Amino acid sequence: MTDIIRSIIYGIIEGITEWLPVSSTGHMILLNEFVKMDQSEEFFSMFLVVIQLGAILAVVILFWNKLWPFASKKNNPDPIKPEGILSVFVKPRWIMWVKILIACVPAAIVGVLFDDMLDELFYNPTCVAIALIAFGIAFIVIESLELKNAGTTTSIDDITYKQALIIGCWQLIAAVFPGTSRSGATIIGALLLGISRGAAAEFTFLLAVPVMLGASLLKVVKFGFDFTGMEIAVLLTGMVTAFIVSIVIIRFLLGYIRKHNFKVFGYYRIVLGLMVFGYFAFK
Repeated sequence: MTDIIRSIIYGIIEGITEWLPVSSTGHMILLNEFVKMDQSEEFFSMFLVVIQLGAILAVVILFWNKLWPFASKKNNPDPIKPEGILSVFVKPRWIMWVKILIACVPAAIVGVLFDDMLDELFYNPTCVAIALIAFGIAFIVIESLELKNAGTTTSIDDITYKQALIIGCWQLIAAVFPGTSRSGATIIGALLLGISRGAAAEFTFLLAVPVMLGASLLKVVKFGFDFTGMEIAVLLTGMVTAFIVSIVIIRFLLGYIRKHNFKVFGYYRIVLGLMVFGYFAFK
């Protein structure tokens, strides 16, 4: 099995687990035990992060109308000003970007300052397994509670700046503790704030764009730009695969949560956490 085939497998797992609240890190740790690439440890560490760019592109394409903040003067549904250069600025989309950037601040600060230290401290099977189980239980408990404000915010446009910042703090938990799941942490935080499942998932997808783009660029800069031909092929293959799978998974999740809650992902996380514990305990 060549590294190109292995990168396809990693891209599939990335595309599935990045968006479902089940922790891509936990799956990658297990996958690495059985599907090892014939590449340097430095490249592989960078590869696991940078293939997320394919997943990001899927979000950009699926949510283009909510992300692109410009429109022609004739087709702008809500210009900042009816005349002049600001007439091409779509007001709701700029407001959404401000909220997204506010939510990114906590994780961005910690990621830039402590990325390597956090990986050294917490990127290990035990910590990942604990995070998997803890947030799996959290999903089950929250979905079992009858929250007074449950689902009161049904659109991402109705998310307030304060709510965006609080969701960003929940995302910080995922930045510190691998295995938490970025999407899992932000969705739990949003549900506790009274945001509906659909709006919570959508905001999580949009929030991923600057977060994952920044993390990928940081890893590439640290690795350097001196790639071999095989390294480029492996990286591009993983990114393209992650993109294709992400398109399918994002559409699936948005349809799934219209009729179901997140409990199934909670149970799955607990099982996966126990598997990680068990495998590395008896390895």
